[in-house]
Amino acid sequence: MSIKLLDQILEAAEPRVEALGYDLADLEFVKEGANWYLRFFIDKEGGVDLDDCQKVSDMLSDWLDETDPIPQAYFLEVSSPGIERVLRRDKDFLRFAGSAVAVRLFGPWQGHKQYEGILGEATATDLSITDGQGQILKIPRDMISRVNLVWKDIKEG
Repeated sequence: MSIKLLDQILEAAEPRVEALGYDLADLEFVKEGANWYLRFFIDKEGGVDLDDCQKVSDMLSDWLDETDPIPQAYFLEVSSPGIERVLRRDKDFLRFAGSAVAVRLFGPWQGHKQYEGILGEATATDLSITDGQGQILKIPRDMISRVNLVWKDIKEG
């Protein structure tokens, strides 16, 4: 499936998920073994539980059956984005500014392919993080393959 089609599904599903009182945090279409999985990750204030996931899954299943945007067979899954959720969209970067993140790159930038720090400003061209030495890094967004929250146990500091 093309990234464009996945983006179209995300855009069409988002208002439907929001109408039920949830935030559509992410969407992925992946092959694992012989099977394809369409995964929606939802969130709400206070977190989601199994009943929330079932409610959204029922709605999405009906909608996807009607629109049939994906030609091959797949399994539909709805779950929480988890404690180390992936951040992809501008609204994610805005919501989680000030949080600890891990940034993975497609290739080396300033000698490294991975950085950890505190998320700062995100612009159309770069993502700012403050590293452990207090240095602000402006990483080009076109070099970023993945950004996710980093959970730190309070005991670790």
